[in-house]
Amino acid sequence: MDKEEWVLTELESMVVNSQDYKQKALLKATIRLIKEQYKRISQMEGELDGKLWSPSNWSN
Repeated sequence: MDKEEWVLTELESMVVNSQDYKQKALLKATIRLIKEQYKRISQMEGELDGKLWSPSNWSN
């Protein structure tokens, strides 16, 4: 299990166990934020890989 899965699992467990509406809302917003951040990290890694392997960026 990687860090993203672990964090999301823990937060989802906290949502299920929470009795407070505000806390649940905060936890759910945090889950959405973490998912978005990991999506952006993945996109940036893909962009970096693409730029590194683009022959037009290779120069002698």
